[in-house]
Amino acid sequence: METTALREEAPAESARRQKTRSRLLDAAFDIFAEHGVHAASVEMITEAAGFTRGAFYSNFSTKEELFFALMEREMSMRIQQLRAGVAQYVVPNEDDTTALGDDEVVEIITKVLELQSDDRRWWLVQTEFLLLALRDPAISADFLHSQDAFFAQLTDIVVEALETAHRRFTIAPEEAVRVIAELCANGEARALLSGDERTFPERLSASVPAVLLALTERV
Repeated sequence: METTALREEAPAESARRQKTRSRLLDAAFDIFAEHGVHAASVEMITEAAGFTRGAFYSNFSTKEELFFALMEREMSMRIQQLRAGVAQYVVPNEDDTTALGDDEVVEIITKVLELQSDDRRWWLVQTEFLLLALRDPAISADFLHSQDAFFAQLTDIVVEALETAHRRFTIAPEEAVRVIAELCANGEARALLSGDERTFPERLSASVPAVLLALTERV
């Protein structure tokens, strides 16, 4: 009987633990974006989440471990959102002999980029992630691994979008996506610095569509 009871309680315990971790990650997202990784303390995160230090350390051994878990969650979630959301913008062309016009191609890719760029906190936390890796060689490899995995998946999505428009990159696809993503990141940084409250498509630099078209060709 006792063994059965323990087995019955395990799923509930696991659900509570996942809920606790999720609330800590949600709080950390806000705290890291507002204060930065180094200025943020465990106390600030646990207070925002409504937990004690004990709850924190029962789920994460260090603040850095929490940060990596947050980045992994956000990257995975955004890739899932992209894959789910891109279907409404990327529709296979019924006429296989007719390529979409340049304006239509730019609109499709802009929608893809917008799905990945919907939260300014994300850009702030990504910057914190980069700074953390630059300052600490011990985590540089993990940083590069997570970034490479994210861009590999992002590239697959962008390439799929281009294929429906009968276009392809003229250089290595992942390098092309990194160039475009870097332009978007610079634009987001300028928007944050200047207090620009326009939507992502409105803020999108004219250079992004120009570079996109310059790096692709009709097939």
